[in-house]
Amino acid sequence: MQQAGHPHDADPVGPISTPLPEAQPNRVEVAIIGAGFGGLCAAARLDRAGITDLLLLERGASVGGTWRDNTYPGAACDIPSHLYSLSFQLNPDWTRAYSPQPEIQAYLEDFATQAGLRDRILLGQSVRRVELDEARGHWVLHRQGAPPVHARFVITAVGGLKDPKRPDIPGLDSFAGPVIHSARWRSDLPLKGLRVGVIGTGASAIQLVPELAPITRHLTVFQRTPAWVVPRSDRAYGAAEKAAFRHIPGLMQAHRLRLYLRQELRYPLLFKWPDGVGRLLEHLVTLSIRQQVKDPVLAEKLRPSYRMGCKRVLVSNDWYPTLARPDVTVETRTITRIDAGGVILSDGSAQPLDALVLCTGFTVDQPLGDLEVVGLGGHDLKAHWGPRPRAYLGISERGFPNAFMVLGPNTALGHNSVLVMVEAQVNYILQAIGVARALPEDQLLDLKEGETERFIEEVDRRHAGQVWASGCQSWYLGPTGKNFTLWPGSTLDYLRRTRRFDSGRYEARQVGPR
Repeated sequence: MQQAGHPHDADPVGPISTPLPEAQPNRVEVAIIGAGFGGLCAAARLDRAGITDLLLLERGASVGGTWRDNTYPGAACDIPSHLYSLSFQLNPDWTRAYSPQPEIQAYLEDFATQAGLRDRILLGQSVRRVELDEARGHWVLHRQGAPPVHARFVITAVGGLKDPKRPDIPGLDSFAGPVIHSARWRSDLPLKGLRVGVIGTGASAIQLVPELAPITRHLTVFQRTPAWVVPRSDRAYGAAEKAAFRHIPGLMQAHRLRLYLRQELRYPLLFKWPDGVGRLLEHLVTLSIRQQVKDPVLAEKLRPSYRMGCKRVLVSNDWYPTLARPDVTVETRTITRIDAGGVILSDGSAQPLDALVLCTGFTVDQPLGDLEVVGLGGHDLKAHWGPRPRAYLGISERGFPNAFMVLGPNTALGHNSVLVMVEAQVNYILQAIGVARALPEDQLLDLKEGETERFIEEVDRRHAGQVWASGCQSWYLGPTGKNFTLWPGSTLDYLRRTRRFDSGRYEARQVGPR
């Protein structure tokens, strides 16, 4: 986070210049970019399979990715704790049914240590360009301020929620007070007793606003579109429960399976066939709003007009009671500009403020962020994609052999733990690398011509009749109006598709001197 007028999208670390340790060569078999859930999972699975010559390059000052960066008050996961953890690294010591950010970050730190990955993680490594050296048949990872790393295989696990999105509001940089983005929180900035404005009502806002309201002089929430918010069945785990998870064989696995099936049921009921249960849930949430918000005008402001599930469904027990507080205002008039003293609204009225908090999400239309990837023939991946990112199963793309993505396009979820998808992708990538390792050194494994196009045609066809295509605007959709973010089916379907590597969809590509 920085004050107005400063760059908002810099890496969350200082200048990057750390070279490879002397004990490590600048060439490895597998290079992994990103040390969040995806990168750590990939490294651990590769290591367990005997592929130990690997290196994780992480731009931050510690592992954790999203959970390292998002430290705002109230930050927590909206997927149950025992499901939002890796199936081969279960944790009996979660303190709550829904984990707060510090616990998730601690889990990832402990996992990196317990998996024996610390000596193969380089922190403060900003990889700017990944380029295929066709003459030598390997990838070159260009780091900012450090020598390049050469790798036979490259896995990008940079995550989609990494680069904060700053709203394009005229005059934002002229605001005299502090401007803080939720994903770059500044705990040193006192907000107690101030008039604070929060722009945005998404997943970060519904966690942060209830924490800010009790300490601020007045809180104004600028809402463009209300969200569907359902209750969260959160509670603390007692010592006896944690002891049972630790000592009773199979109990955590059974609990995790129950949570998984409960979440998975949301897909057909809410997203695929929304006219049944979806309509009922909309009615129940509307009744809940009216019960918790006695002011009928405010209650109407908070009721969405779009179908539940078209945008991300949020979970909170505190959102509606907080907005009903007398020291909280929900402002639905459009912000036309910002000046030194506050916000100017569409009717010309001014809202004086001492501080601004941006809960405006992330830049998600480029899954690889500012990473430049150059494959066969010097083709740039982003130019190849154009306005619609795409990849076969969200993992592979033609012309970029021996390169794989974790949480690539069309593999996010709206109903279940994304770690189910991460583990499925890592399983598929592990098999693909096994096939590629058996090829001669001058041959690389590449997706066949047309495979991505056929896959995307299927994805778009399956998305067409689902709730997120019902007319609302959301970050799920790209500039073309196509859903490039979400998987269009159940996780069971994706697990089936990725269970076994389909070598028939790939081919060996000759590289090196012709």
